[in-house]
Amino acid sequence: MKIGLYFGSFNPIHIGHLIIASHVLNQTDLQQVWFVVSPQNPFKPASSLLNEYHRLHLVQLAVEDDIRLRASDIEFKLPKPSYTIDTLIYLKEKYPQHSFEIIMGSDSFQNLPKWKNASLLISDYTFTVYNRPGFTINNNAGAKLRILDAPLLTISATHVRDNIKAGKTIRYLVPEKVREYIEANHYYQ
Repeated sequence: MKIGLYFGSFNPIHIGHLIIASHVLNQTDLQQVWFVVSPQNPFKPASSLLNEYHRLHLVQLAVEDDIRLRASDIEFKLPKPSYTIDTLIYLKEKYPQHSFEIIMGSDSFQNLPKWKNASLLISDYTFTVYNRPGFTINNNAGAKLRILDAPLLTISATHVRDNIKAGKTIRYLVPEKVREYIEANHYYQ
């Protein structure tokens, strides 16, 4: 099976993430997208994140009705902070029958040369990159790219969290099950 790996903090997952995943599946030969919940991104302070198991559960709620999407806790089993290359090596060993691609926005792609073992990532994996406004795709490193123009919303996890802190609704920004769970558990307040 060809699987796209969509890495992120998903703090929390929102409609924009799901639209990207669905669009990638509709426009490519990938058969599934796995949302790889990163317990600790090396580029983000851990103190700003909701507990990883809570974030994973929110992703599970968001994708449970779509067999093409899956929540993955694979990075929970690996050393922190999470590095993409370590996760990919582990997945390759655990699931040799699958092939994996990396899904990311053009904003993240521009930082790829700063990633741990970037040259190995570039030589061994394909990147499905969706355009984000203001971030042109410069492929000086020679990565294997599949470039998509995805439908983009200016929704961010920060915007969702800010709405919660301000006592505003997050209805329609996140799946309804996710909204209900966040509100019932008083997350991000």
